[in-house]
Amino acid sequence: MNLRAARAVADTVLYEGYLLYPYRASAAKNRSRWQFGVLGPPTAAGAAFAEPPSLSVDCLLEPRTAAASLTVHVRFLQVQRRETRTAEPDWDEAVEHEITLDPVPLRGPAEFPIAVPGGVDEDGPVVRRRWPLTARVRTAVEPDGDLLRLTVAVTNEHPGPVTGKREATRRSLIGAHLLIEAHGGAFLSMQDPPPHAAAAAARCRQHRSWPVLAGSDDVLLCAPIILYDNPRLAEQSPGPLFDATEIDELLALRVMTLTEDEKAEARATDERARAVVDRCDALTPAELSRLHGVRRDPAADAAEEATVPRWDPATDAAKEATVPWWDPAADAAADPETAAVVVDGVRVTKGSLVRIHPSRRADAQDLFYSGRVARVTAVVSDVDGGTHVALVLTDDPGADLHDWYGRYLYFAPDEIEPLTGEGR
Repeated sequence: MNLRAARAVADTVLYEGYLLYPYRASAAKNRSRWQFGVLGPPTAAGAAFAEPPSLSVDCLLEPRTAAASLTVHVRFLQVQRRETRTAEPDWDEAVEHEITLDPVPLRGPAEFPIAVPGGVDEDGPVVRRRWPLTARVRTAVEPDGDLLRLTVAVTNEHPGPVTGKREATRRSLIGAHLLIEAHGGAFLSMQDPPPHAAAAAARCRQHRSWPVLAGSDDVLLCAPIILYDNPRLAEQSPGPLFDATEIDELLALRVMTLTEDEKAEARATDERARAVVDRCDALTPAELSRLHGVRRDPAADAAEEATVPRWDPATDAAKEATVPWWDPAADAAADPETAAVVVDGVRVTKGSLVRIHPSRRADAQDLFYSGRVARVTAVVSDVDGGTHVALVLTDDPGADLHDWYGRYLYFAPDEIEPLTGEGR
């Protein structure tokens, strides 16, 4: 992964939580802005509820040439308040910043001050206002056996007092994270270090930021959320939704169900919200179908990755047309239509009637189903080898809807009693 591709993943981190469904300023979740990686002003009063002012990461570097060097990119958002003299709501927008520190010395400590100016821009009835940010980046490189340990710390150094929550947000670095390039050297995985680096990796410490390899061993992404090594964006996703904890398909469908008035309010809230609504409205049936996903063979994908483009519409469309989510040849025993489990000597499969007896960490909702009769819709297995029985209550007037949506109650085999003959 080159730096450009790494930035695509980093941008998702940068804007995670920036704007949430239903993408309207009037929504309560959007009136109290919250994101990852916030470096708050160090002098904020308790009532300001400011985030801690710093982050720091340790990582391991293996030099490969005598001329090895480092470039550090510090990336964050600056709050920009949009005020209008019209009916449109005021809103906190964001201005992207990327500060490049180059070169970073490979021996000893170094410091790099960061100063981002504030400002006011007027465009007719719209006024955009920004507040200055002051920060400092500290780096240190020291040997650890045959390796080098790099430490990078970023600290918000806003000098004045801060009393309120809104002011604290305006004086914060939002979504702060790092992209680090190694020239003539290689980073080692901190999640799965090679045996010769395991002890050195154990001596590394992370504070509010976690380093992962970004597609290759010469680019490191240090993010405020914990990722796996070599994270990448789903090929099926047509664009950002600012909420990586959501499923793209469900969120796109929810956006499409907004009323025209709700969509108009979302479009007026933020240009990024406008782009989300317009993109969801313009999805073709084929594009929406792509969001439903496809079952892939990880081993085959890994073998293809070196020669097949990250996303080839023609190739992926052909795969999605021919590869079902369930592969009968590979998983004949796991066919939901025919899979079965034996309970108390009785074979339970799709269509069987059972009585529910919740017992495994049952919550209050599970206990409502105690003693109820249900119809088995499938017997399924999880990736850990566990077996689960999908059920629909026989007296539920919405049973046909559960079948249509594929939403079922799931219980373990020892939580059900097969009903046969008079037991029904």
